[in-house]
Amino acid sequence: MFRRNFLKKILISTIGVIIMSNKLLAKEIFNKPVFKDGIFYNNYISHKMASFKEFWKWRKESTKPEPISFPLVKNDPRFLQQNRTKKTLTWIGHASFLLQIDGINILTDPHLTKRASPVIFAGPSRTTPPGLSIEDLPAIDIIVISHNHYDHLDYQTILQITRKQKNNQPLILVPFKLKKLLKSFGAINVKELEWWDNTKYKNLTIHSVPVQHWSNRSFNTNKTLWCGWIFETKDFKCMFVGDTGYSKDFLTIQKKFGFMDLALIPIGAYAPRWFMKDHHCNVEEAIQIHKDLKSKHSVAMHWGTFQLTDEPMDEPPKLLKKFSAEKNLLNNEFISMKHGETKVI
Repeated sequence: MFRRNFLKKILISTIGVIIMSNKLLAKEIFNKPVFKDGIFYNNYISHKMASFKEFWKWRKESTKPEPISFPLVKNDPRFLQQNRTKKTLTWIGHASFLLQIDGINILTDPHLTKRASPVIFAGPSRTTPPGLSIEDLPAIDIIVISHNHYDHLDYQTILQITRKQKNNQPLILVPFKLKKLLKSFGAINVKELEWWDNTKYKNLTIHSVPVQHWSNRSFNTNKTLWCGWIFETKDFKCMFVGDTGYSKDFLTIQKKFGFMDLALIPIGAYAPRWFMKDHHCNVEEAIQIHKDLKSKHSVAMHWGTFQLTDEPMDEPPKLLKKFSAEKNLLNNEFISMKHGETKVI
């Protein structure tokens, strides 16, 4: 009897230690972003941002490549507007996708106007038209914004969509402290999430997760958060990475979610590396993100729409094909799409 009680106490103590360790581990791994002195911090790099001297050095040494306009694929807006059953993905351009999941229409970082700029007469101009016009979009249920940079958060696009759907505005999900700006755009249905927060929409759970980037809009560097987004149903998981440098954040995300059925990963805006590395992954790092997430399939984005950095505009998809073969990825495991192309998932 004594021996049985002793073993029982040992077992209970061991289970308690495991549970406590798991709780402590979860608290450490799935942490909220650090917000100190009015700014947010990444998990794995220091806050130090590029100085104006470094920025000027890049601009002075930059050998700007020739702009390239890529062909548009003719899609079927009527099908997309009526589709309520099939999972589809349409690449509009840059970081903008129309994702249809079980009758729910989602837009990621929608940018469907001419310039990624605070003004309409200057700044980076798109070299390839949007793969879908605002008029051709189906009624949008959810918009997710990864951060506040002008190539990911476009005032005119948000304004036109909310006006088009003035009686049924989409739910707009934004990183923490970005709600006020979206409200000033005329958006009504806006919700902020911190890292590891989630919200539900019908049968869909949307999670905000950490990525390694930064924020700035009108001289407010890192005063609003940045994030990636995960869309989860009972039988499907998709991550929209947004904009990111490579970090261990993706291994942490995999620990929580197990795997992804689909990941939308940036492959462009990486040169020169000495200036871009912390905040923009290159193609090899994008493949590593794909592997870290244990994604069954991935689609490239953040290339071929705006000429933002020093690599040739057609280099990222060429390198993706080359490195995918060298790293023994399966055929069509990590692909690039054409502007306007729709794929049934």
